[in-house]
Amino acid sequence: MVRASETKKTGATQISRIHQPDQDRFHAIRSDEIKWTTFAAYPPGVGLAILVGDPSKPGPYTIRVRVPGDVKMMPHKHPEDRIYTVISGVFYIGLGEEFDESKLVAYAPGSVVILPGNQSHFHWAKSGEYISQVTAIGPLGMDYVDPDNDPRISKRH
Repeated sequence: MVRASETKKTGATQISRIHQPDQDRFHAIRSDEIKWTTFAAYPPGVGLAILVGDPSKPGPYTIRVRVPGDVKMMPHKHPEDRIYTVISGVFYIGLGEEFDESKLVAYAPGSVVILPGNQSHFHWAKSGEYISQVTAIGPLGMDYVDPDNDPRISKRH
């Protein structure tokens, strides 16, 4: 956590605040400045961009996930509650421990999807690439319902 703090006087009461990581100064991240990388738990071709915070540590974070067209993210769950905002494309998500196309629901850009922690779900970039923004309190976790779908395990074989 950033140790910079701000103190305000409100009448006789003092309020002291410690800034969250990456929030100790005004700045903006333009879309052309976003740095995409891979993430071992994602299928090949899926990109991750860390915007605010550090998802590997306790605390708030904001990331973007870019999934190329026709890629399926098989059933998995995250321990943390998540808020997804659809940035571009159509975000298809279904709930359950088995991939079932009939359970997919499509969300257009601008949609906000709230996913409670430990809820099994799956995604499919059914109609082309999509980008979603995820806000949560880390650390980020991702466990596949079927370990055979986990790219981290399949890479070891």
